[in-house]
Amino acid sequence: MRISDLRLLDVVNVKDGRRLGPIKDLDLDLEQGVVKGIIVPGPSRSWGFFSSGKSEDYIIPWDRVKKIGVDVILVDAQNLPGFNTDYDDRR
Repeated sequence: MRISDLRLLDVVNVKDGRRLGPIKDLDLDLEQGVVKGIIVPGPSRSWGFFSSGKSEDYIIPWDRVKKIGVDVILVDAQNLPGFNTDYDDRR
């Protein structure tokens, strides 16, 4: 599988079934030659006409990736620092 193929797959949290979106980027350790994690987009922060709509991205460590299937990537995103889905409505 290629990185371009991974970007087409949806990332889903196995703990609550929440869809986190597609992979936005990979966190790589070039010295060690390993994937450290996957980066998925956070919820949009567009509250008004003049807001930038930017969001904070979530970094999910590679050891939290549970399964890569043909159409979905299952991850355990529970209790990650900075990861809060209380206000996220991307179900």
